[in-house]
Amino acid sequence: MRLIVELSGEHPELPFAELQVVGEVIDKRPQVAVVESRDPWSARRLAMAHSVLEYLGDSPADPAAFLSMVRDLGITADCPFAARVKKIAGSAWNVTVPDLERRIGSIIRGKVDLDDPGCEYRAILSGDRCYFGKVIFHGERPSYELRRPGSRTFFHPGVMMPRLARALVNISLVAPGERLLDPFCGTGGIVLEAVLVGARGIGSDIDPFMVSGSRKNVGGGEFVQAACGALPFGDACIDAVVTDLPYGQSVSIVAGSLETLYDDALLEMRRVLLPGKRAVVVTHRDISRQAAGILSIRACYAQRVHKSLTRRILVLER
Repeated sequence: MRLIVELSGEHPELPFAELQVVGEVIDKRPQVAVVESRDPWSARRLAMAHSVLEYLGDSPADPAAFLSMVRDLGITADCPFAARVKKIAGSAWNVTVPDLERRIGSIIRGKVDLDDPGCEYRAILSGDRCYFGKVIFHGERPSYELRRPGSRTFFHPGVMMPRLARALVNISLVAPGERLLDPFCGTGGIVLEAVLVGARGIGSDIDPFMVSGSRKNVGGGEFVQAACGALPFGDACIDAVVTDLPYGQSVSIVAGSLETLYDDALLEMRRVLLPGKRAVVVTHRDISRQAAGILSIRACYAQRVHKSLTRRILVLER
């Protein structure tokens, strides 16, 4: 099925990167993509999507051409409907949103109900195109707010927010039933997101306090105490690794140096990963040269957290 996915604008690349878990991206513009998917409902796992639509058509950035396309579709709504338009910043369209919504509503046959519609037809104006579809579902942003780290049974400062954790799990391409490992599990946030998409979430950490806390936070996860360089798993038995590598003076004291820690961790990731599978690794400095000597680099993204901190996200493959 062909889908239109309206994406968040918080990062120029990550929302597109996680779409690979849903299907093949065949067209894209700022904050919108067209995806061929065998399982449209798999898009519910996306963290950086505002809405997912059944694709009905697209047109150039010309109101006459777009409205002609809508007429040609000959849509008859089988329930009260609303017509909505989203204009992405930078769109080439010189139209007012309310006027275009009214004109779409006048073309579709059926009863318009803006207060309590049974279905929604949505046009997304982005760049030099307009994408038009019927909404299948909207994103689940409120559920991520409910899982904020401060609301969990066990809390530790400096942990990753759930929407980013879910996006990284998706970028790993882990499928339901497969095994995802976080070898620096901390409070268990990444493992939790893996469990919620149906994967078998496994976490390890050298700190028994963190392991104990993760077990309290993630009832469906599996947790073990282990050093990152001596993971208690067999060779080629893990389908995906997603982790936020630690940094700072205390880590250096325990490991000898960050370079040694990262080498040990990357070598173990390569050992436990199945061939062709991914490790998504977050760092706070560029370790691409170090990682490239151990695993293949598929992609690299940067995310500015604040003035003195930029996250670097490496997508690696065995």
